[in-house]
Amino acid sequence: MQTRNPLFDDLSRVMTSAAGAFQGARDEVEARVRTHLERIVADMDLVDRDEFEAVKEMAANARAENERLAAEIEIAEAGTGEGEEDPPRGPPEKGCRTRRLSRRKSAIDGGILQLLA
Repeated sequence: MQTRNPLFDDLSRVMTSAAGAFQGARDEVEARVRTHLERIVADMDLVDRDEFEAVKEMAANARAENERLAAEIEIAEAGTGEGEEDPPRGPPEKGCRTRRLSRRKSAIDGGILQLLA
């Protein structure tokens, strides 16, 4: 025998409506969090994968061009310096332009290698 109790009916209706309200609140919080995170990512000024790959290819091409030019310079120096020796040089003086350029080249090479890694 089944009895009908109005208290249980009311309680089940309240629980059902509360579950719907909580689901709506959850959806609203998710939407706000998603919007906020999208705004943060947009402000970070990140690059797309395609842009990264393009810069990586440009760096590889620049590296190959530098190696080709270095080989040409070595060939040209070898062709003009037959029988002549360069005078011996000591270490560059402190603050010398050559040392600064060498440091810059090392820093640039290190940056390019980090991009390629």
